[in-house]
Amino acid sequence: MKGLPLLAGLDETGAHASRMGEAEAWAAARGFSLVAGVDEAGRGPLAGPVVAACVILDPSRPPPPGIADSKQLDEERRSALDEQIRALALSFAISSVGPEEIDRINILQATLRAMSEALSGLAVLPDLVLVDGISSFPCTRPQKTLVRGDQRSLNVAAASILAKVHRDREMVRWDELHPGYGFAQHKGYGTARHLEALRRLGPCPIHRRSFRGVVGSRAASAPTPRHL
Repeated sequence: MKGLPLLAGLDETGAHASRMGEAEAWAAARGFSLVAGVDEAGRGPLAGPVVAACVILDPSRPPPPGIADSKQLDEERRSALDEQIRALALSFAISSVGPEEIDRINILQATLRAMSEALSGLAVLPDLVLVDGISSFPCTRPQKTLVRGDQRSLNVAAASILAKVHRDREMVRWDELHPGYGFAQHKGYGTARHLEALRRLGPCPIHRRSFRGVVGSRAASAPTPRHL
């Protein structure tokens, strides 16, 4: 559900100066009491899953102090906020889509699927869904996309933190299973170290073989074991 007149009045482009919490204030003024924020982590890496989180912060309680776009926080602060959000949220859910499915349906569709699954995993039905970015996904609730949503919505920022922390920890575990690539450090992004490892070792089972940087690397066309 999108494009309702009820959802007019909040700039979706992020062209104006952002203020954290402005999206919730806009929603409350229009009678939306339970707002869910949705964000993802891992669209750009060459390896690993794309992860989406959906969060409904309890509107009757103050949000954890210091919530911000996960990219603006260091690892220690993200981890601390991850614990607080999980403890204080009215409901939250996390979903991921792995590299084989990313290669099959493309990264955008995989991201939207993860977002939809995260929303479906909530124990509480929201009145409104705020989505970071410009791409909406099918759902039965009123929905609004927001450029720089993780800088304008507390719920979206909280979702960005849960998604980022979850994915980073998963990549650390993958680093233990597939040593030599440096997944624990770069989390699958196309750093110089990662690209050099791809040239030297070829891709491993969690690499996205449809991505530039993986395509053409050593043994990139070899069959991928199906044990993700």
